[in-house]
Amino acid sequence: MNSNTMRKLALTLLVGAATQVVAAPAPVTELGGNSAQGVSLERLERMIEARNQLQLDMQRQLDQLATEMDELRGIVEKNSYDLGQMLERQRELYREVDALSRQPKAAAETAATSEGSTEPTEAYSGNVSENEAYENAVNLILKEKDYSGAISAFNGFLKTYPKSVYRPNAHYWLGQLYFTQNQLPEAAEQFTAVASFADSNKRADALLKLGVIAQRSKKADEAKKYFQDVIKAYPGSTSAKQAEKNLKQL
Repeated sequence: MNSNTMRKLALTLLVGAATQVVAAPAPVTELGGNSAQGVSLERLERMIEARNQLQLDMQRQLDQLATEMDELRGIVEKNSYDLGQMLERQRELYREVDALSRQPKAAAETAATSEGSTEPTEAYSGNVSENEAYENAVNLILKEKDYSGAISAFNGFLKTYPKSVYRPNAHYWLGQLYFTQNQLPEAAEQFTAVASFADSNKRADALLKLGVIAQRSKKADEAKKYFQDVIKAYPGSTSAKQAEKNLKQL
């Protein structure tokens, strides 16, 4: 085989090899590039999913905090209401004590009234022992602060002097004493007795107290009637003004 033939054969082999190279699949480096792109997309999806989960967790925490805040707000409002009720009860007790302290120490001290007064007044007994018994019962409250003793004294007074001119006052004292001790049924009985005396200057307050007792006993209709009776029978009085306030609370 001469040299020309050898050169042709070599050239033919080189051309065939080149053709195979051109027809071959993509190199490994290109395949590696597509794989990297797929990995990046997968990682991005995981990051987005993690972010969404974090947002959901944060939203749940915010919802939980909002619920806890509502519960705390409810507790604060309830405590504020209870405190207000307690303070109002305390003020009421102070008013009751003040009212008791303003009562007559003896019949003789309250006999005189201002000239031209339109307030109905109580009659006073000429019986010395009756006056002394009444005064002693009153002094158990004002001087001795012996409220239990005063209750016994006034009940004894009413038994001893069943037709005394001091009956309305004695019943009123008993009503006040029972009321301040939160013995509401006993207080209602005494204030009802006071209300039966149409000319008693304690009647307006007795009716008011009966309304308050009914209100505390959850008897709204009964309380409403008592408050309306006070307003109608004693317009413009202190008792009527208080009855108007209580009526708005029903």
